[in-house]
Amino acid sequence: MPDAVVIPSVRAVARHALPNLIEGKIIPLLLFVGFLEALGTAWALVVALGWSLGSVVCRTVSGRRIPGIVLINTAALIAKTVVALATGSLFVYFLQPTLTTVVIGLAFLVSVAFGAPLAQRLAYDIFPFDEATKAHPLVRRFFVRLSVFWSFTSLINASITIWLLLSQTTTTFVMVKAALGPTTGIVTVGAMFAWFRWELARSDTELIWGGIEKHLRGTPATIHPG
Repeated sequence: MPDAVVIPSVRAVARHALPNLIEGKIIPLLLFVGFLEALGTAWALVVALGWSLGSVVCRTVSGRRIPGIVLINTAALIAKTVVALATGSLFVYFLQPTLTTVVIGLAFLVSVAFGAPLAQRLAYDIFPFDEATKAHPLVRRFFVRLSVFWSFTSLINASITIWLLLSQTTTTFVMVKAALGPTTGIVTVGAMFAWFRWELARSDTELIWGGIEKHLRGTPATIHPG
């Protein structure tokens, strides 16, 4: 078989990603909602944060891999909890997601410095890549560059948000902010994936969609770059 990068099937992605999503996002969300009425916003955040920190500690002690989703959500909950405990003002309330964006952006950058790109962790939480694909130099390079670029665009997102918050009306801020986050994410991933496809084409590397099994069966799961 020629040099190839394999994208897993949708079923394999769902089976692999669901446990990580439950642990990293769904359980903290349910804890927050469940304790919100009884304890208030700040304590509901503390309870959700307690779960996430406990998950990180348990996995660290047991030597198990910490999903990127858990790390991201823990960082976000830390930022939200600090802000919620500090003040209840409207300004700080709107600033809270921006602080989260900054923390996440810095986390992406720091992860590259430590040789464990956060984008790679997140991708492995969702996509059950085979070992050959994980070890492929173009794939490893892609996740490093994606992490750096994600950090860069996150900080730009945060800067624009702060400017909007200080200079625009609340209505304008809410409308623009609602579109800014998804747009930033699409541009970030889209630009890096376009670069990735170009790198694959330049190195004559195959991109296989839907898992290696489909490729071996000769179904139309193989996409040749170029």
